[in-house]
Amino acid sequence: MSRTKLTVKDYLQSKGKRQLSVMFVHSAEEASAAEEANIDMICTSHDAPQFGVYNSFDELKRIREAAPTCFMQSGGAVRVASEYEAMKLSHKYLDIGADVIYGGNWSYKWLRALRDEYIPINSHVGLVPGNATWIGGFKAQGKTADEAIKVLQHTLELQDAGVVGVEFEVVPPKVAEIVTKKVDIITLSMGSGSGCDGQYLFANDVLGYTDGHTPRHARIYRDFKTEYAKLQVERVNAFKEFHADTINKKFNDPKITVGIEDKEYEKFLKLSEKF
Repeated sequence: MSRTKLTVKDYLQSKGKRQLSVMFVHSAEEASAAEEANIDMICTSHDAPQFGVYNSFDELKRIREAAPTCFMQSGGAVRVASEYEAMKLSHKYLDIGADVIYGGNWSYKWLRALRDEYIPINSHVGLVPGNATWIGGFKAQGKTADEAIKVLQHTLELQDAGVVGVEFEVVPPKVAEIVTKKVDIITLSMGSGSGCDGQYLFANDVLGYTDGHTPRHARIYRDFKTEYAKLQVERVNAFKEFHADTINKKFNDPKITVGIEDKEYEKFLKLSEKF
């Protein structure tokens, strides 16, 4: 069944009406799977090996093409040093078809300027990885009343600055649900329960191929790490067989080569003797 991609207006109007499924994808292949699975929204980044993101900016174009009806967020890994750079980067993503830009570490001033230019931005509340050092490391937020109020205040401030949504990371579900009800923007849960407006997971966690630490809030649906290990074994074996066939001169196989008629070959031999 065909569907229409969400607009920013649709994105905002989904609040309170239905849950949004959100998936971070690393490749066009994962984006294509998200498209076929009717995932509502995909998130993308590039050139960020420190976060396990190895694809290039050009891959974002392929991702957009592979998932034409998924609402798409881009950004996150590239650092910017000014409002102008933030705006320039945002337009770069919009030009390849992104629907919303991730600006989780951007100041309220920058966010207001972007909103004035009608650039839709999603930000980040709770455990913000890029700001983890300010909260003592990668720690849940909102587990005390004072922390929970700060989460609410931060979300309201981001809403006032003009963002259209926030990633809500590792906040107690009870707190996240209250905050979600008090704001008009979209809240996307990352380990913050189903009281938010949508659920956000990374494809590598869903597929079970995360290297190193798997976040507590991740939910694994398949074991691709084992499958990839099996594929690597088969890849090595295939390469060994090719190497052996090369050494043993097994590439005269008529199935993969072209022939020459006997009379033409005899003629060629006579002509070759002149050289």
